Amino acid sequence: MSAVSVPPPKRLQKPLVVPHRHMFGPGPSNVPPRILEAGANPVIGHMHPEIFEIMNDIKSGIQYLFQTQNNMTLAVSGTGHTAMECAIFNTVEPGDSVLTAVNGIWGERAAEMAERIGGSWRLSDHCLILSQALLKYRPALFFLAHGESSTGVLHPLDGIGQLCHKYNCLFLVDSVASLGGAPLYMDKQGIDILYTGSQKVLNAPPGTAPISFSERACQKIFNRKSKPVSFFLDLSWLANYWGCDGKASRTYHHTGPVTAFYSLRESLAVLVEEGLENSWDRHQKVAEYFHRGLESMGLKLFVKDIKARLPTVTTIVAPRGYNWKDITSYIMKTHNLEISGGLGPSVGLVLRVGLMGRNSSKHSADMVLAALKDALQHCHKSKV
Repeated sequence: MSAVSVPPPKRLQKPLVVPHRHMFGPGPSNVPPRILEAGANPVIGHMHPEIFEIMNDIKSGIQYLFQTQNNMTLAVSGTGHTAMECAIFNTVEPGDSVLTAVNGIWGERAAEMAERIGGSWRLSDHCLILSQALLKYRPALFFLAHGESSTGVLHPLDGIGQLCHKYNCLFLVDSVASLGGAPLYMDKQGIDILYTGSQKVLNAPPGTAPISFSERACQKIFNRKSKPVSFFLDLSWLANYWGCDGKASRTYHHTGPVTAFYSLRESLAVLVEEGLENSWDRHQKVAEYFHRGLESMGLKLFVKDIKARLPTVTTIVAPRGYNWKDITSYIMKTHNLEISGGLGPSVGLVLRVGLMGRNSSKHSADMVLAALKDALQHCHKSKV
């Protein structure tokens, strides 16, 4: 008689079936065949010299993508949330305070993470201006989402880093939804910690998160009085694994996701081939084309200020009289195309469309416009 009491699940005795789908939500985006093929290369050891060379390639690609000379540049094993925690958990100690700009859900998430370690203050449009808040709260860290994918806002960065440094505060920027799609210059703009995700403009599968730390940030991190709360995200260990600490040998910390490294390396190579400025220009032109198409249909854009619109993720005011869930469900079922509703503070208020990386094209924009027009003709509209 078998000692196994739980039988083999019948669902796992069927072949894996994954549909092809047009991923035009706020992320993840479609992964091009070239990047998928890179990830299908043979698995080798996470401490093999060939992997270290691939990691060095990734580091160089991130430095180009971020426009930084920072030596402390690497990719965290995890999604953008992991990079957010890596930044906050390494820089913030008990007794430190963090100031977060809240212009959507990601500011709220950063504040939530900071509250688990020390004090957290939230800066919104109705609060003190930044210089007053820095003077009042004396935070160790100021967080800002460059591209807020929940609201579709692109926040200006110029001058903020210099202002933070005036008050001995580090400047942390989330660029998960914007990097590669909108201009950003880590060193020139005085950003101390910058991170992004692999699954948006880079078009790689989710699971790796590029991040970089300035010398000023490293001084704070490596002179802590206490260890970071997370061993997995401890920068002193990650720095060694990624060859950023100047030591001759690398020590085992965790098993790096080697196939994800292949994909990330290839996605960076694709961006290098196109060129950052060309990528920025393409995303901006496609966004403007898409916005004109929406307005010609009578739809309204959620972000009124043209300069404040995120080129990668567009927020559309939920059409009056319609249930937004009916629209997204109809488009998924009829057109095999994903667009999303709001997230966090924008739930019920907007539809969100992401045109990122390879999906940032007039052809993709036309597909979404046609799907929206069809949905508005066929979904129930209340007369109230």
